[in-house]
Amino acid sequence: MSHLFLPDVSLIGTPTDVGAGVRGASMGPEALRVAGLVEKLQRCGVDVKDCGNLQGPPNPGSPPVGGFRHLEEVIAWNKVLHEAVYQEIQDGRMPVVLGGDHCLGIGSISAVAKHCRETGKELRILWLDAHADFNTADLTPTGNIHGMPVACLCGYGPDELTGIGGHSPAIRPDQVRQIGIRSVDDGEKHFVRSVGLEVFDMRCIGEMGMRHVMEQALSGIDQHTHIHVSFDVDFLDPDIAPGVGTTVRGGPNYREARLCMEMIADTGRLGSLDIVELNPALDHRNMTADLAVDLVESLFGKSTLVRVARTGKQYFGTRAAAE
Repeated sequence: MSHLFLPDVSLIGTPTDVGAGVRGASMGPEALRVAGLVEKLQRCGVDVKDCGNLQGPPNPGSPPVGGFRHLEEVIAWNKVLHEAVYQEIQDGRMPVVLGGDHCLGIGSISAVAKHCRETGKELRILWLDAHADFNTADLTPTGNIHGMPVACLCGYGPDELTGIGGHSPAIRPDQVRQIGIRSVDDGEKHFVRSVGLEVFDMRCIGEMGMRHVMEQALSGIDQHTHIHVSFDVDFLDPDIAPGVGTTVRGGPNYREARLCMEMIADTGRLGSLDIVELNPALDHRNMTADLAVDLVESLFGKSTLVRVARTGKQYFGTRAAAE
């Protein structure tokens, strides 16, 4: 189906919602499996190993303490996920995290960043989300740690989270490109600007179009780049993806989202992936899981036509493919 080189994939289920304010994302991994993720990736030509689900503490449903809700539980889940992701990527496989809420990005990306430091790869993180997730204990209006993972990865947070993997900070802000953002808390937006995080919000997409946004987000990528995609399903417009706990109107439509995924696939540099915040309890007949799996197929090379790259430019259509 694809002209791309496709690495072996390891699915890592992480069934928890300890970082979220709404219960249900813990059921996300199974919903993705029910939507046929394994079979559809295999159809793309991918060797898939389903590692099953990781084990961690349950959601205690307790209020925030010191600006953090469920801090100990979030730490435990991210530590076990860090080890699982690091092991699979060391074995030469592509880790695909099935979340679970977006606090899991801390453990997943810290493991990928560790691997990149050890192998001399330059890490580029594409954060597909409705939210910037750059809150801190002082800024957060809720205490929910799924609104803090990017800040924690950049070194702004409790030591137990910023130091997972033995290196703090795990990443630099200039390694991140955020796409689809349309909900940022008041204090958070000033913090985002002060650290220089590169954000392509929905205004950018509306003014420039998804193609131009993705060209900018992918600029500078070469054969030494490892792309990590952190795909929060609330990146999508809730009209097509209602199964999330934090819907925000005005997100990318299906065509825009698929173009985003196809352009990432065209680079051939995808090295790791998170799929998070899918909440089957809020979905309709698993339609959001089905859509997420469809878009992940595009990340792995599914396309309408065979596209042939030539002299650094991308040629489209059947005529170019036939030449």
